[in-house]
Amino acid sequence: MSELPEIFETYRPFLEKEIKAIISDGELFKISKNKTTIYDMMAYHLGWANENGDKIQLNSGKYLRATLTLLACDSVCNEFRIALPAAAAIELIHNFSLVHDDIQDGDEIRRHRPTVWKIWGKPQAINVGSAMKALSTLAVLKLSQTKIAPGKIIDVLKILDESCLKMIEGQYLDIDFENRTDITVKNYLEMIERKTAALIECSLQIGAVLILDYDKIKPFKNFGKYMGIAFQTRDDILGIWGNDKKTGKPSGNDLKRKKKSLPVVYALSNNDRNLKREFLDIFTKDNISDDDIYKILEIFEKIKAKQFCEQTTENYYNLALKEMINLPVKANKLKHYREIVDFLTKREF
Repeated sequence: MSELPEIFETYRPFLEKEIKAIISDGELFKISKNKTTIYDMMAYHLGWANENGDKIQLNSGKYLRATLTLLACDSVCNEFRIALPAAAAIELIHNFSLVHDDIQDGDEIRRHRPTVWKIWGKPQAINVGSAMKALSTLAVLKLSQTKIAPGKIIDVLKILDESCLKMIEGQYLDIDFENRTDITVKNYLEMIERKTAALIECSLQIGAVLILDYDKIKPFKNFGKYMGIAFQTRDDILGIWGNDKKTGKPSGNDLKRKKKSLPVVYALSNNDRNLKREFLDIFTKDNISDDDIYKILEIFEKIKAKQFCEQTTENYYNLALKEMINLPVKANKLKHYREIVDFLTKREF
């Protein structure tokens, strides 16, 4: 599947307008017109500007999490606009994590362009990510302008901060795993439930809690968890076997960084001692060459790592579909959830 579901394009113009308004509220944006500011760096990361601050329009990402927030609200009350500040907040948090992840992982390319830290250096990139996190809280407070009750706004802030902390715990584990070879598939799935799924769960919950009572939103959380894990395991497949022209990331980069993605963890857990030792001999080298990557891919083929990852993705896809029927949403909106799950588990980018 190579195209985003239609609902993404339906919400996109509203989301971009909301996020641009939040970023343009920054004081430096208003007083520093003749030099690149932290807000121009944000716009660059989001695909709205080049490195000189000139306006352009490139690939600004899928807006997956923000779209889920708007869909959750829309599918409960047939109105998504009231959730726009919350959707903008979740998108800012997601992008704060991406900017910081690029620094931590040493990634130089994102969405086919140099990363923020690669252009402006790590100290300023840290500032960019941290400012996005701060702006996300200010975005939530704008919910009061859509006549959302103060108690609901507190619920949103609680869900956002708990999920953000969970996401950072997952990032901690991911970095910790890089220097270990004793990681199991169970360990890995627990990690991505935090790092990736937490913010997807959050996106659905905050859209729903604007309308529903807090104790009614658990199906959104469960659905988001299963979909989030399936999303990440599909991402792991693309990270090894995907087309870098479609994914926007250099193929083999995850292996060169010794990232403990699902195929790697599966190889480390393999019962064939000879193949496991062969894999470890290559994977624990100080530097992994292109020839080494070719050898790793041969080992993956022998142990059927790709098939295992595809089956894992399929399992969580099915769990998400089972949970989907429990969502308290209007029947005519349910198709959008199915389209999104199908896309995330079968996408090529």
